[in-house]
Parts: sequence; structure tokens; C-alpha cells
Amino acid sequence: MRTIANRIVAVACAITLVAAVAAAQGVVAPGATAVKLAGDFKFTEGPAVDAAGNVYFTDQPNDRIKKWSTEGALSTFMQPSGRANGLYFDGKGNLLACADEENQLWEITAGKKVTVLVKDYQGKPLNGPNDLWVAHDQGVFFTDPLYKRSYWKRDPAMQQDGQHVYYLSPDRKTLVRVTDDLKQPNGIIGTPDGKTLYVADIGAGRTWGYDIQSGGRLAGKRLFCEMGSDGMTIDSEGNVYLTGKGVTVFDKGGRQIDHIAVDEPWTANVCFGGTDRQSLFITASKGLYLIRTRVRGAY
Repeated sequence: MRTIANRIVAVACAITLVAAVAAAQGVVAPGATAVKLAGDFKFTEGPAVDAAGNVYFTDQPNDRIKKWSTEGALSTFMQPSGRANGLYFDGKGNLLACADEENQLWEITAGKKVTVLVKDYQGKPLNGPNDLWVAHDQGVFFTDPLYKRSYWKRDPAMQQDGQHVYYLSPDRKTLVRVTDDLKQPNGIIGTPDGKTLYVADIGAGRTWGYDIQSGGRLAGKRLFCEMGSDGMTIDSEGNVYLTGKGVTVFDKGGRQIDHIAVDEPWTANVCFGGTDRQSLFITASKGLYLIRTRVRGAY
């Protein structure tokens, strides 16, 4: 009995030691720094990786979606693009976009056919879908803060009764509101097992964790860290990446373990890309950046 107990203690100690070593190492590959891949954009946002490792991102003021290929080539995927902001690929290879021009959620096929998935909530226009995450079951969580745009033809006032998070069912037929107590939700990401959702309340300067329930409902709200974020991603170790002034990395317990400096006024969003998913792509103000990591992206 004592032998079994001793083994359990030894295993627990080993796991703790591995976690401590990983935290001490941080997430950046030894000697790596952020490298600027491309510039001369007006404002970059919404990076998303496809199955091959190519990274798509938006240049919202120029109303276009750009593509950085695994071969290092930059091209324009779509222009105009509905003033796309946040992007994410679904399990079928379609690119989902928070199309801010008409405050909609779009599905864009590889052939650039556009389908409007969401155009309102309970008959009222959305404030402006901003960022999204597609769960393993293909349900879609997205944030709907209010950022007034000069190109809107609508009343720029808030359209809903607050700034919330929504969930679109996998069959794309049912839209439900899943938060009602956040100030200004923005960045959003979930874990690969579909059990936990992180939502950054940039207006309140906090990021929250939730348990994902059946039908996309959320429960067990808990403070993850005292920092808000524009965009978010997660790696294979469960570390969560928040943006703003560079990229700040927290472990799954909400403890800061790294910070990546980016020489731009604002860092908007991040995703892992490349064929090995060990390159962190960073959209920051007028540039697209990359830094090699010792960890792989969760997606």
C-alpha cells in the first residue's frame, strides 16, 4: 500500500516539475524574436489558419482578406470582404468571417461564395460581430461588442441591449445569447476538448473562463486573469495568448508565463500557423509578424 502511495506521490511530483520547467522556459523558441513578414496595411486583424497551415488575415480599413501561404507568399484572397474582422475556419474548410459592414456572420467557401449565417438577433441588428471560435462540434461562439464605424449606413448607436456573446448551433439554425453581464467582450477562444471557453472582456480589463454546456450554454463563470484582450489563441499545453501591448501568455491556471514584444502601437490578434503549427502569427497595427515557438498551436 505504501509502495503504491509512494508511486502516486512520485508521479505527482514529476508532473509538477514538468509544468514548472515549461513555465520557466516560456513559449518562445530559444533565441527567437518577432519578425515582420509584411507591412503597409492600414490595420491588420483576425488571423486564421486553414488545414494546410496557410494564414488568412484581414486589413479591415482596406476591406480585404489577405493570405500568407506556407511558402511565404502574400496574396489577396477577397476584396471587398464585407469589412471582415475576426476570421476562423470551420471543419469543412469554409472561412467564417465577422463581416462588420452589415454586422453579419459570413461563411465563405474556397470558391469565395458567401452565405450570410447570422444577420440579427431576435429581429434586431447586431452591434458588430468581432471575433469568433468554432468548436469541434462546429457550433460557433462569437462576440458582439460595439465599435462605431465610419462606413456604417445604419444608426451607429447600440442595436442590442448590451454587448454579449452568442452561440450559433452546428446546423446553423439556432442562435442563442450565452452571456449578458459583460461590459465589452472581444477576444474569444475555446479548448480543443470543447469543455472550456475563454472570453476577454476588454472593456472591463478581465478574461473569464466558462464551462461549455449542451447547446452552447455557459456555466461556472470564473476569473481567468486580470487582463482584457483584443484577440486570443491557445497552444497545445493549454496556455492562453492575449493581445494588446504585444502578446501576453498565461498558463491554464491564469499565471503569466511569457510576454512577446511587438514593435507596433497595438497588437490585435494571434494564431498559430505553418505546416508544423509552431509559428505564431501576429496581426499588429500596420504589419503581420511571426515568431517561432517551442510549443505547437492547439489548432
